[in-house]
Amino acid sequence: MDREAYRNCCSLVKIPRQSYEQFWSSHFVDYIDKELSYSKFFKKYLLPNHPCMFSRRFTEDWKCRKQWVSEEGKPNFQKLLQEFDETPVPVANCNAKEYNANPKQVMPFKEFIHYWKEYIQNGHSSPKGCLYLKDWHMSRDFPEHSVYTTPVYFSSDWLNEYWDTLEVDDYRFVYMGPKGSWTPFHADVFRSYSWSANICGRKKWLLYPPGQEEFLRDTHGNLPYDVTSAELRDRGLFPHSEEACQPLEIIQEAGEIIFVPSGWHHQVYNLEDTISINHNWLNGCNIDIMWQFLQNELSSVQKEINEWRNTMDSWHQHCQVIMKACSGIDYGEFASFLKIIAGNRMAFLNACSSGDSSDYPRHLSEILTTLGPYHAAFDLQRVAHIIECLLCNEDFKRLDHSTLTLQPETMLQQIRDTIQSTRGQHLLYQE
Repeated sequence: MDREAYRNCCSLVKIPRQSYEQFWSSHFVDYIDKELSYSKFFKKYLLPNHPCMFSRRFTEDWKCRKQWVSEEGKPNFQKLLQEFDETPVPVANCNAKEYNANPKQVMPFKEFIHYWKEYIQNGHSSPKGCLYLKDWHMSRDFPEHSVYTTPVYFSSDWLNEYWDTLEVDDYRFVYMGPKGSWTPFHADVFRSYSWSANICGRKKWLLYPPGQEEFLRDTHGNLPYDVTSAELRDRGLFPHSEEACQPLEIIQEAGEIIFVPSGWHHQVYNLEDTISINHNWLNGCNIDIMWQFLQNELSSVQKEINEWRNTMDSWHQHCQVIMKACSGIDYGEFASFLKIIAGNRMAFLNACSSGDSSDYPRHLSEILTTLGPYHAAFDLQRVAHIIECLLCNEDFKRLDHSTLTLQPETMLQQIRDTIQSTRGQHLLYQE
C-alpha cells in the first residue's frame, strides 16, 4: 500500500461502500488484463466491495496450469493420480440435498478419478449421481506442493494467517468436478471475500449484490437452495422474489481468477470438466462486515432459544456455544483472532523501526514486507475500531473476560502506542 492510499483511508471509521445499483441491471464486471498496482485494487475493488475478473495472464506461471492440465486443456488424470493416489478427499453429491447444501463423503482420490472417467465416458451421467470434489485442503495436506502462488491482491489474508498460527485449519481449497457439477446458493464463510482461479474448464457464476438476498427469502425467512428454481415464481412461497434484481451472470474461462466480494450471495456451475483453486479471506477492508455477521448470528441464536432465557443462569454462554457450533466461531475466538492479527502487525512495525526482526513471525515476513508499513498501520486502525465496537457491545461485556486471550483495553492502548511511535520515527506520514 502506498502513502496516498493510506492517507485516503487511515481516518475511516465506517468503510464508505458505494451503492450496488450499477450491478442491478448489468452483466459486466471489470476485466483486468494488465498489471494493476495493489493500491489501485485496494481502492477500486476491496474498499467498495466490488467484483472483478483477472485474465489468465495472472496464472500462466502456475505449475498446476501446466502439470494438472493436458495438452487439450482437460484435467490430466494420469498426472493427478501420480501425485495424490490414495489421499482421502471430500466429495459432495450434487444430486442430493441436505438442508441447503449437498451431503459429503470422504473417499480415496483415485476412487473419485475412476468415477470421473466413467462419468465422462457415460456422457456425463452416472447412477451414483453427479459427484464433486470440493473444499479439499490440498495445500494443508501437501505443503511441499507449490503449484500456485497467491496473487498479491489477495495476500492481506487475516483468516488464513490466524488459522496458520493455530496450525489447525485453513480456508484454502481445491475443487474438481465434472461438467454439470454445481454449488447451491450461498454467501461465503463469515461473509469473507473469496477468489477462485480456474486451472482448467469453465464456470458460470450467478452473483447477487448484498441486500438482494433478502428479497429471495421464503415465508419462513429461509434462502433458496437453487436460485434458478421455478418455485421462486410462487408468490405464496417467495412473496418478494420479483423485487430482486437479476443476478450478475459471469462466465469464467480457464486460467481466469474471479474476485467475489463480501456478502455477495452466489451460485456456481461447472460448464466443463473443471479444476479450480479457491481461497476465503478477510482483512481490514471487510472485518466490519464479519463483525456485523457475527452479531446477526448471535441474535438469531438468541431468538431461537429465547423461551429458556429466564430458566438458565448460563443462557448467554449457551448462546455463544450454539453460535460457534453453527458458525464456526464465537465472540471469544473472534477476540483471539483480532489479538493475533494486531500482534503480528505491531511486531512488524516495531521490527521496521528497530531493524530487529527476532520477535517477528518469519512466515509472515515476506507478505507484510511486500504490503508495507502503511498497510500494517491501516490494519491496526481497523482492529482498533472493531475492539472499540466490542467494548460497547452488551453481549461481549457479558463474557468472562478472565478467560479471554485478548484484554481489549490493553490491546487498544498497545495499538495506539505502536502507531504513534512508528509515526514519530517517520515510518508513516513521511514526506
